[in-house]
Formats: sequence, C-alpha cells, structure tokens
Amino acid sequence: MRLGAIDIGSNAARLLISDVISGPQNIPEFIKTVLVRVPLRLGFDVFDKGEISAAKVEKIVKTIKSYKLLLDVYEVKHLKACATSAMRDATNANEIIKKVKAETGITIHIISGQEEASFIYENHIAENMKSDESYLYIDVGGGSTELTFFSDGKLISKESFNIGTIRLLKNQVTEATWDEMKEFITKKTKGYHHVTAIGSGGNINKIFSLSNRKEGKPLSLDLLRDYYKEFSNMTMAQRISLYKLREDRADVIVPALLIYINVMRWADAEEIYVPKIGLADGLIHTLYEEVKLKEIEV
Repeated sequence: MRLGAIDIGSNAARLLISDVISGPQNIPEFIKTVLVRVPLRLGFDVFDKGEISAAKVEKIVKTIKSYKLLLDVYEVKHLKACATSAMRDATNANEIIKKVKAETGITIHIISGQEEASFIYENHIAENMKSDESYLYIDVGGGSTELTFFSDGKLISKESFNIGTIRLLKNQVTEATWDEMKEFITKKTKGYHHVTAIGSGGNINKIFSLSNRKEGKPLSLDLLRDYYKEFSNMTMAQRISLYKLREDRADVIVPALLIYINVMRWADAEEIYVPKIGLADGLIHTLYEEVKLKEIEV
C-alpha cells in the first residue's frame, strides 16, 4: 500500500510518500519513499499581519500542484493533507483552502494543536522503548510546540502551546505562555518516574545530524545547551558558513534549541531521542488505519 501525507507548517510544507508492507507477525512497516520540503515560511506573514500575502498564496498553490504531480507519478491513491499553526491563525485560510481545492483537487484540513499532538503520538515511538519508562514527546514547529506525555505504555496527557520558532523570532511569545507550558510540564510529570524526551521537528533532526551520534543514541541536555550557546554567539551568516545550514534553518535553530532546553529542564529530562519522525509520519500512520478500516467495512 502506498500512502501520501502533506504537512503545511509555519516554516515549511512537506510531502511524504510511504510504502506500507506487512512485517513479521503482520505488523505494518512504513518505508519512506519520497520526502520533499519547501520552505514557505507562512509564519512570517501570519504572525506579523494576521494573514498570508498574495505572493505566498501563489507559492502555496504552486507547491501543492508540484506535490500533486509527484503523487500522480508515484500512483498514490490515499492522501491526508493538513495545515497547522500559521494557517490556524491566518484570517484568509479558508479562501486559500478553496483556491487549492479548485486548482489541485486536494483538500487541506486545518488541524487544532491537540489534533497535531495526537497525530505525532500516532508514530508510537515510545512503544518501541522501555515500557517502564516515562516519555515526553516534544514537537517544535514554527508556530507551536506539541507536548505528549506517555508513561508505562499509556498516554497520560497532551497539549499544544503557541510557542514556536517563528513566534519567538517575532517576539510574540509572552512570559505568561512560557509559564503555562512550565506549569503543564511540572504538573503532568509530577509523581511519575524518570522522564526521557523524544524530539521531532527539523531543528532537532539537524542538531542530531551535526552531533554525529549513532542512530538510536540520545542527545544530552548539556549538549543542547552547548549548541545553543555556540549558535547564539554567531551571526546567521556564520551559522550558514560554518555548519552548512540553509538560511531557513539558520535563523530558527536558536529559538528551537531554547524550547527543547526549557521543556527538558522543566521535565527533569537529561536525554532526548531523535527518531526522525514528525507530523507527516503521524498522518501516514493515521491514514493507514483509516484505509484498513474502510477495507474491513467493505
């Protein structure tokens, strides 16, 4: 079975095409076939002016058209397309969705922060780890951060906060919002045993890549602090030159590190695993369950 997912975030839009095969004991295995990322940077419009500019709307349409061509070439019959924080806040979001539908045939669903956290949790990464541990999923985007707390194999709590990399760059995150996040983390993790973090998002993946850690090995909180200090003392041009970062990564990586560090600190988590999963992967997993259910009903 071949499935597709489109994730339109505040910093970038991603297309993921995955093949699903039946593994040992009929457990599905998800194999990434195509992953395409376009840095639309919608948050820079929305968090400033409240809407997406005409120029960016055209870029969205062109991006989805190009994704549609790839979906057709790869003969993808099932697709889930979602938009997150920037589109949630954009006053012209409904017009954009209608335009995309009219020109591409693809329906984009704007999902809430809670739904976003649920889709990320659908990756079931914690289930492959120690069952007697507590895990905190941290998904950092341009407009929001989704937190999902999981202990002894059970989902305990999930929440979304309007703390994102682009919002921080725009100085649009209040102390009160930080306090809300801190209170959620300290309250929800209190009384549970040792917490380990699981990170998703392009920035933590980039840090993992720069660290040269072996696949499956965690990053320490101290290492994140070191990178934060180092990057904070550099200009954007230096980050691009020394670390070969794309421009649309070089600016957001510093606020992203700040978010991961704060969350881990408040959860007393000393390590973070980076399994290379994100919202698009969660959409694929959810879509697979929906398709299987329809097949059973038929």
